[in-house]
Amino acid sequence: MLDTNAVLDWLVFADGCMQAVASAIESGHVRWVACARMRVELIRTLAYPALERWEPDSERTLRQFDRWSMRLDAPPPAPLDLRCTDADDQVFIDLALASGARWLLSHDRAVLRLARRAARAGLLIQKPGAWSHQ
Repeated sequence: MLDTNAVLDWLVFADGCMQAVASAIESGHVRWVACARMRVELIRTLAYPALERWEPDSERTLRQFDRWSMRLDAPPPAPLDLRCTDADDQVFIDLALASGARWLLSHDRAVLRLARRAARAGLLIQKPGAWSHQ
């Protein structure tokens, strides 16, 4: 599971912290699950004025999103002890748990604060640069 910032790191910024993740997804060793709300958030984020200086190719980014992500239905809400303080990020927690994802990669502090509780449910929340396919 990749949050929007991790997707941007990979598909817009070509950040080295995403190299291992991208290789695992592109080779088929790891499946990236997403839902329609995540795509909508990516579209909204790509239009942020703060991204203009990177001149993101929104169409290309969305094509890559569609190519590499496995689209699932909207998830049910996660247990109350795994509620994110940022409501926009809750969908990542919900889908990760509902789909049985092993990892949720994020830079977001609100998401990362849930790492200890999510680990008890079998979900590893970590920064992309710390990820290892093991």
